[in-house]
Amino acid sequence: MEKRRQVILITDGDEYAKRAIEVIAKEIGGRCISQSFGNPTQISGKKMVELIKQTPYDPVLVMFDDSGFLGPGSGEQALLYVAQHPDIKVLGIIAVASKTHQAEWTKVDVCIDQNGELTPYGVDKFGVPELELKKINGDTVYSIDQLNVPIVVGIGDVGKMSKKDHFTMGAPITKKAVELILERSGFKYESKDTDSKSVRRS
Repeated sequence: MEKRRQVILITDGDEYAKRAIEVIAKEIGGRCISQSFGNPTQISGKKMVELIKQTPYDPVLVMFDDSGFLGPGSGEQALLYVAQHPDIKVLGIIAVASKTHQAEWTKVDVCIDQNGELTPYGVDKFGVPELELKKINGDTVYSIDQLNVPIVVGIGDVGKMSKKDHFTMGAPITKKAVELILERSGFKYESKDTDSKSVRRS
């Protein structure tokens, strides 16, 4: 029986997100599905699963983006397909805030603000904490509540946040979200710029 691939889903897919996620995947020894980049998402969930299964090892980071489309657009349709596929094990979802307000939102377990601090409050696209607990506004988050995943981490705009998450800096806010998901899931990995961790490729 083929083993289930272990993935992290990220609800952002523009050029900044792509560069940030590629850097993070390299740092943690994982893989980024670069072809999932798109604003909005251009490839189907079925195609994403095929690409995930072609990667040599886990964890696999995958991007989804609706580009402001209200309701489940192409990004969310692909996200739902991937998250519910029997060959995929979702370690967690990074729910990315956008300027969309009073339109689409989702519950999150925790957020990480622009300073890299954990907060129970939602954050805006700049990573600044808002007033509501465990709730984030975004344009590719409408369907997350339908899914049974171990953890949903909310953050600001990937690769941006007033340049505090820029890929040239290693996208530290997004990377912390990825590391939190890996830690909660028990997935062991090796990071190039943190204390040595044992590697598991199984």
